[in-house]
Amino acid sequence: MELEKLARQLGAAIQEDARYKAFMAARDKNEADAELNEMMQQIQLVHMSYNHEASKGAEADEAKLQEYEKQFNEVYTKVMANENMKNFEIVKADFDQLMKYLTGIISMCAYGEDPETCDPNAHQCSGDCSSCGSDCH
Repeated sequence: MELEKLARQLGAAIQEDARYKAFMAARDKNEADAELNEMMQQIQLVHMSYNHEASKGAEADEAKLQEYEKQFNEVYTKVMANENMKNFEIVKADFDQLMKYLTGIISMCAYGEDPETCDPNAHQCSGDCSSCGSDCH
């Protein structure tokens, strides 16, 4: 199928893009960061403990829930202060922007826009379809 072949070619081209490579490198650094991984495990444990306590409904211990929330926020703050995580968030946002742009072009073309000139950035959707003439939905 020609469309599938083209989609695979686009996927290969994306993987050659500097933003993709930066995203993968940052992901790999996060995975190799033992301290960061330990904090992520702490977050998961606190989250599981919170959910377990909250699942008790009316019998849940409010003090425990507050303590779990405090622990979660403390560890989360440390995670987000980690240099590898900060870098990851920056390059991920850049890569996400690329993917949003590319999928926007594909979507616009699927609804009849000119593949050579359509620009997803020119269509800033407010969510209120009555405010523009685009047939994006």
